[in-house]
Amino acid sequence: MEVLNIVIILAILIIVTLYKGINIVPQGEEWIVERLGKFSRILGPGLNIIVPYLEYVRQRITTRDIILDIPQQEVITRDNAIILTNAVAFIRVTKPEYALYGVEDFRLAIQQLIMTTLRSILGEMSLDEALSNREKIKNKLKDAIVDDVADWGVTVKSVEIQDINPSPSMQESMERQAAAERERRAIETTAEGNKNAAILEADGKLAAAAREAKAQIVLANASAEAIKMISDNIQDKELPAMFLLGDRYINALEKMSESENAKFVIYPADLQGAIKGMLGNAFKK
Repeated sequence: MEVLNIVIILAILIIVTLYKGINIVPQGEEWIVERLGKFSRILGPGLNIIVPYLEYVRQRITTRDIILDIPQQEVITRDNAIILTNAVAFIRVTKPEYALYGVEDFRLAIQQLIMTTLRSILGEMSLDEALSNREKIKNKLKDAIVDDVADWGVTVKSVEIQDINPSPSMQESMERQAAAERERRAIETTAEGNKNAAILEADGKLAAAAREAKAQIVLANASAEAIKMISDNIQDKELPAMFLLGDRYINALEKMSESENAKFVIYPADLQGAIKGMLGNAFKK
């Protein structure tokens, strides 16, 4: 009975030893082996044998690309605007022993490094620059962290900026500013239009007045010429003046008759006598 127990114990011990000594590493992973608490070697994909009880697998590290999400954070730009930004990083562990022994948690370390570097980069930009230079920010961010993460055995394949947006309060302020700017431009456009209209109207009145003055001068010269011609042909001082005065009197009555408010226009029965009376009064004066 005792022999049987010993056989069973030995069998169990052999099974446990084989279990501990034989390791199958899947594709896409590398295992770090320590011997008596010290780094020994790295196991690649496939069948691997280690020394049981002296060696053990300390950490299993993936060698596939790791998608590292960078949480959203508030950043203050150079012109004191508050923006919200987040990113995503694609990394790969190239030296598993560095990733294990170089930093406590390489994922958390890279995440914090990207966040602080992103704040620093955006803090040197104005709001407009931050919103319109996403590619430039991405390149500067990758260049700034690539050397640091290399010390941890990690390669940064890409860093993409997911969102760069003003904070809700900043968006509201920008909308009010844009509305005020649109209103200001509308007022300026209206004022400019009114000014141009006033200028055109004034120019029109000035041109009309100039033409009216020229017309009056032409009419006056014509009247003087007519009086002179009549006086030269007719040796009578009153007749030319009476002719012109009568002509203007009749024209004035015709214009009065064209008015919408005019009902009747009465011509004097003795038009010649009336004109002579006006002419006589003019000569007396």
